[in-house]
Amino acid sequence: MSTELHPQAEDLLHELSEGGVPPLYRQSTTQARETYLELTVPTGGPSEPIEQVSDRTIDGPNGPIPIRSYDPGGTEGPQATLLFFHGGGWVVGDLATHDLAARALANAANCLVVAVDYRRAPEAPFPAPLEDCYGALDWLSDEPDLGFETDVRVDPERLAVGGDSAGGTLATAVALLARDRDGPAIAHQLLVYPVTDHAFETDSYTENASGYFITRSDMERFWDAYLETEFDGDHPYVSPLRAPDLTALPPATVLTCGFDPLRDEGRAYADRLEDAGVSVNRLEYPDMIHGFLTMLAEPEWDRAREAIDALAADLHAVGN
Repeated sequence: MSTELHPQAEDLLHELSEGGVPPLYRQSTTQARETYLELTVPTGGPSEPIEQVSDRTIDGPNGPIPIRSYDPGGTEGPQATLLFFHGGGWVVGDLATHDLAARALANAANCLVVAVDYRRAPEAPFPAPLEDCYGALDWLSDEPDLGFETDVRVDPERLAVGGDSAGGTLATAVALLARDRDGPAIAHQLLVYPVTDHAFETDSYTENASGYFITRSDMERFWDAYLETEFDGDHPYVSPLRAPDLTALPPATVLTCGFDPLRDEGRAYADRLEDAGVSVNRLEYPDMIHGFLTMLAEPEWDRAREAIDALAADLHAVGN
């Protein structure tokens, strides 16, 4: 593994340090959300055009759930679709922080992306976010036209789930739930530096405990917000690495970063999937930091674009 941080990531970390931006765990929930928004949303609005972006609210199991669909256009008939769950530690992310990533994935993979604005902790801890995400999967399987009077339709045989960080955890849990409940069929899992275990004992948590954007203290704060009790951390839908059985799950793409506290648990989950007979494509970015996929506001972040293209290739394979 490379021991050198990519210059683009190094420059970002220097900017944050010189700008006096405090670590997320030292900020209030409101402040942390504002900081993350400023880091991921370009000044002046979205910088990546796409054919059609539509917002609506769907009926979830515990109330309305906002969703946003991204259609790159140019496709007739039912489309391959990615049901996308944003990251942000279950606390700070939302549709706006991941708008650029959703646009980029839809364009690069030439597929429909449907992003879910699930309830966030600490206002709504586990299992509320997962209930919303699984509810969106159920709804999408029942409403392939997305409830719009347009030609946009979901192909239920080419439906993938995915997300980054905490969103990756939710994607794994949705896949497990769909298997356990004999729910909607899922063709692929797209897991970008996922959280897979409520533990802090890996080498990567020691090596990357601080100094690389997301810190161990940040993750401890996020976990505290997400879980009502420590016992919840043992649940396989919270810590999928602890699930006793990972057989009969969809093929997966697992992306990990070298300078990331979550690196080793992402790799370990990929190992567990392979041991269970699940096909896995591993994407390793040894010179990158956690969260780099959403750093698309600056054009020079070509490593983020490379990752988008690699993820899109797997999504494109699902759609063909």
